[in-house]
Amino acid sequence: MTESESFIENPQAASVRLVDFEEARVVPGIVPRTFILIVSGTKPYLNMKVSLSPLIYIKQPEYWGIEVVGSLSGIGLPATAPYTVSLPLDGILGTKGIEVIGANNRKTFDVP
Repeated sequence: MTESESFIENPQAASVRLVDFEEARVVPGIVPRTFILIVSGTKPYLNMKVSLSPLIYIKQPEYWGIEVVGSLSGIGLPATAPYTVSLPLDGILGTKGIEVIGANNRKTFDVP
């Protein structure tokens, strides 16, 4: 078994979860032919950190999956709060684009 195969077989973390998003959009970057993903929504805990985490692939897929992930350290403060996160898409584009993956929704973007 290679190291990359053993990584995929490792147990999943219990301190992180997929988080729903309300809006996702891809905007052009400052440099030509670059793009930025911007995702926003409401997080279920005030002290939750939300981030965008690209999936790992052996070869370039049609749509590169990017998960909306929430992580907590310690006790979650049960009050909702808005969040907005962004991610430059350099090096993480599929042959057709990306797919944003939340807890209960997905959205696909064709990116030139």
